Amino acid sequence: VPESFTRTGNIASLGEQKEFDLDETPGFGISVFTAMLPVLLMSVATIFTLLQETLGLGESSVISAIEFIGNASTAMLISLLVAVYTMGIARKIPMQTVMESCTTAIAQIGMMLLIIGGGGAFKQVLIDGGVGTFVAQLFEGSALSPILLAWLIAAILRISLGSATVAALSTAGLVIPLLEQSDVNLALVVLATGAGSLIASHVNDAGFWMFKEYFGLSLKETFATWTVLETIISVCGLGFVLLLSLVV
Repeated sequence: VPESFTRTGNIASLGEQKEFDLDETPGFGISVFTAMLPVLLMSVATIFTLLQETLGLGESSVISAIEFIGNASTAMLISLLVAVYTMGIARKIPMQTVMESCTTAIAQIGMMLLIIGGGGAFKQVLIDGGVGTFVAQLFEGSALSPILLAWLIAAILRISLGSATVAALSTAGLVIPLLEQSDVNLALVVLATGAGSLIASHVNDAGFWMFKEYFGLSLKETFATWTVLETIISVCGLGFVLLLSLVV
């Protein structure tokens, strides 16, 4: 699909975009802080949770409050409220204008969220259907190299389930018992698992649909670009890991 390689990408699917003069935009510092706030909140909560588990601290109202604030949904809500202030009220923009902007944003991104959500729902149906368990049974008692086996299982799970995260985590659980009887480098097994979990992103992967919508591609064009790209990365990753295994 040669014409797909001339696309430069845009956000037309999000609706009409407004161009601003530099003096109309907020400062760099406050912009970065506003964008990074949900990450900061969730990171702080994660650190406190790890410290609680490591130090054996009991539950307390302070820790519970931090965990509540660091919850993904709560962190996003807090960040949205902060953004309304820093990007709107603090810049003397009327509240009505800010609310109209929020309403427009929700309407424009709604279809993309439905598409991504549909892909995620399809993935969950496959997971709940027991695809991961079936793959584990296929490789039970296999004599393959742990590196190649980790890549292969992760690749099959990725293609079947769509989620790279689920594929990698599931593979770890399936391969760990094999590592007890092998002296293979654990870092190489981790790299092979990561490479395998990237292969062949297709219709059950939310990222596939996000890429398609952002670049305005057809299904055929997305398969010919995004899916092929992910597959090349995965196969090359396996190749480099196997080469490393010869010297590590």
